[in-house]
Parts: sequence; structure tokens; C-alpha cells
Amino acid sequence: MKLTLEDTLLASIRTIPDYPKPGILFRDITTLLGNARAFRRAIDELVQPYAGMKMDKIAGIEARGFILGGAVAHQLSAGFVPIRKKGKLPHETVRVAYSLEYGLDEMEMHKDAIQPGEKVILVDDLIATGGTAEAAVKLLSQMGADLVAACFVIDLPDLGGRRKLENLGVPVRTLVAFEGH
Repeated sequence: MKLTLEDTLLASIRTIPDYPKPGILFRDITTLLGNARAFRRAIDELVQPYAGMKMDKIAGIEARGFILGGAVAHQLSAGFVPIRKKGKLPHETVRVAYSLEYGLDEMEMHKDAIQPGEKVILVDDLIATGGTAEAAVKLLSQMGADLVAACFVIDLPDLGGRRKLENLGVPVRTLVAFEGH
């Protein structure tokens, strides 16, 4: 019997209770990345709606978004742009601040990474509250990107991150949803 995409992904994502703090169910994709079949199916599914379209860049959010975004960029013959925490990139950068539970942080990308009007897809492993993804969307928009979509393997819909991005006019694509967090 052939497993559905959702079954394959759900079976390959490890859930770790009480990490990083009590009451949180951490959705760990390192097990998905280590499973060749599940990893391939996830990448193929992330790429599928954009196959045949001309994409200029795939932007990945540090760190798991680098792994997924790099694979998506390869499949779409697009360039890859890393979006990182402040102070990690060696060249001239642009940055945006965003809120965390415990304060503010900043993320940045190289100033020359995207040209205005380039078609870009944002990729990360998971959308939860949407704070990091929202900051990445604002950073890409500030650079003049034509943001085609934001793609994630996992959606935690109870936390509202997807709605935040859709309210900014960004189409969101997710492969599997986990109720509760």
C-alpha cells in the first residue's frame, strides 16, 4: 500500500514534548531530512506548483530553511538567498527587527541578494506564530522582491502565523498541519 504524502510526512516528523519549554510539542524535521523518501517527497511537493515557472530566487530562513530552500532552489534552477540572524553575513546587509516572546531580534540578508522585481519564494520548515516569517516577508518586500509564495513543510494553524502572512498578501503553502502546539 502506497502511503499518502501526509502519512509519509507525519510518520517522518518526530514530536518532542516539553521542548524548548514545558507545554510545547516541538516538531522536529531532522528525522524527515534523514529519511530519503520523505525528504524527496517533501521537496517534490514544495516545488510542484511552481514547476515550469521562472523563479529568480528562493529565500530560506536560518537554519532549516537553508536545507529545504537549497533543495527547492536546485529543483527550480533558481538562486538561493540566506536570511540570517543579525551579524552572521559577511557583506553589506539590510535588516529588519521583529518581536520574540522575550524581546526583539533582527534578521538580515545581503543588500545585493535580490534585485527589485525578482520573483522569490520564501521557504522554511514550519510556520507557527509567524513572527520570523513575517519579518522575512517584510525584508524581502523592502528589497523590492515579487514574493510569489511562502512555503513550509509544517503548519501549526492554532498559532495564527499563516493568517499573518496571508493578511500581508502572501500566498502560503504548507504540506502538513498539526493541531495544538
